[in-house]
Amino acid sequence: MAENEIEETQEKKGLNFVEQMVWDDLQAGKNGGRLNTRFPPEPNGYLHIGHAKAICMDFGVAEKFGGTCNLRFDDTNPVKEDVEYVDSIREDIHWLGFDWGDREYYASDYFPQLYDLAIRLIKEGKAYVDDQTSEEIARQKGTPTVAGTESPYRNRSVEENLDLFQRMNAGEFEEGARVLRAKIDMASDNMHFRDPIMYRIIKHPHHRTGTTWNVYPMYDFAHGQSDYFEGVTHSICTLEFVPHRPLYEHFVKELADESYCPRQIEFNRLNLTYTVMSKRKLLQLVKEGLVAGWDDPRMPTISGMRRRGFTPRSIRNFIDKIGYTKYEALNSVSLLEHAVRDDLNAVSTRVMAVMNPVKVVITNYPEDKVEMVEMENNPEDPQSGTHQMPFSREIFIERDDFMENPPKKFFRLAPEGEVRLKGAYIIKCTGVKKDADGNIEEIYCTYDPETRSGLPGSMRKVKGTLHWVSAAHAVDATARLYDRLFNVENPAAETERDFREMLNPESLKVVEGIKVEPYLAENARPLEHFQFQRIGYFTPDKDSTPEKLIFNRTIALKDSWEKAQKK
Repeated sequence: MAENEIEETQEKKGLNFVEQMVWDDLQAGKNGGRLNTRFPPEPNGYLHIGHAKAICMDFGVAEKFGGTCNLRFDDTNPVKEDVEYVDSIREDIHWLGFDWGDREYYASDYFPQLYDLAIRLIKEGKAYVDDQTSEEIARQKGTPTVAGTESPYRNRSVEENLDLFQRMNAGEFEEGARVLRAKIDMASDNMHFRDPIMYRIIKHPHHRTGTTWNVYPMYDFAHGQSDYFEGVTHSICTLEFVPHRPLYEHFVKELADESYCPRQIEFNRLNLTYTVMSKRKLLQLVKEGLVAGWDDPRMPTISGMRRRGFTPRSIRNFIDKIGYTKYEALNSVSLLEHAVRDDLNAVSTRVMAVMNPVKVVITNYPEDKVEMVEMENNPEDPQSGTHQMPFSREIFIERDDFMENPPKKFFRLAPEGEVRLKGAYIIKCTGVKKDADGNIEEIYCTYDPETRSGLPGSMRKVKGTLHWVSAAHAVDATARLYDRLFNVENPAAETERDFREMLNPESLKVVEGIKVEPYLAENARPLEHFQFQRIGYFTPDKDSTPEKLIFNRTIALKDSWEKAQKK
């Protein structure tokens, strides 16, 4: 094997099939050796995890091979679009770690050129105005096995088509009264070639162009041309656009030549268990108040995952793990959660929080004494340091960490049993106090003063270690415990059911009155990551304040959901 062939083989190792195609084009010198991709979101909703996969591909392949990636908003339907969505899309892409520099574009930037191209196609006899309703056009297109029939308006004169199209844009006709169609082939095996609609009438102000236009281009007409106007070399999209590719190429070739032509490449979408990816359904959840907005931490939106405490690196690692193929797949949300746990384990500060507190009185500890114990911030990060935590006579532990009549192998606190308080002492239960109904109000213990962490006696072994907080110093907080939004593995496959019937009623539980250590209260800022020891990973919610602390559970320490579903 020649030296240059060895280098080529080494270059291609580890590339997915899209990267290989791009790499091959660059090696062949196509488009002058230039690489320019684009991410083209519609500003009609918030981005979700599926869009994150496309973002990682579009921006990632450009970064990998020294190219550029444009951000282009596909704003061709003013009825559904909003500046709020534009702003959220920008924020999400930046949060994931990508930047488009000065290459922010809009399909509306090209409305004049697209309109001029439509006029040219009419003059060349390649487009005509059709007066049929959308239902009539759909019926007239035929089926995949039966050829379509020509529109009765297909052979209008060039002059009449020009006049009608210009009057459409002047606002003389009502929405739905007329459309502009490409004149291609009503007998084509590809249904998309059966005289596709290029323009329709929409009388709704556009968020950028106002009321300048009354006709708006369809996606199939606008997309490829916009790619061409921008100099995009590789238009990377998902598999549902495979049958659209011939039409993409058909329209682009009205502009392109041998020196430069965009190339469309398709990969599989990201589908997750226990969720839906339909933007229409997500919007329905928001509008009907079934979730608390687009950034509800149960939503598969990037903003929802950010608010819940997911990290950009965990999302990108997950996408790298599942990869890019030409086959649709349903990915387990557990894989995403594993990536989140793996990253949070490396970056989260360890803190103490008690979710269901019961008081423990250490009877042989001085009443007025408070000592500070040193707690490790993150054992995975030697540079993370430590913080101080107060210890006193009265503490809180989890109610579930005590049992009067424990079963075998119960290694937590029980009468006459010993446990270690993490970072502090070994304590022994000597009794309890109950209310009139027999509920435990207080647990009484003694401590061994020689067993504090760092002292010689700390080497004494007991089987259980509990988390705790000092009762006198604990701060009250609220915890929001999030789980899967749906209780059906693949809601999209349940075509006979309303997707709202499959919502998980246990997807959010709010726990008031949890007790957290002072350090957590002092350092609780949105998007900070904490591990509540023995409980899970949490992040302060955007609504959290020093006066009212609110923590979102990002994820539990272990995946109990999959095990529960298998029982």
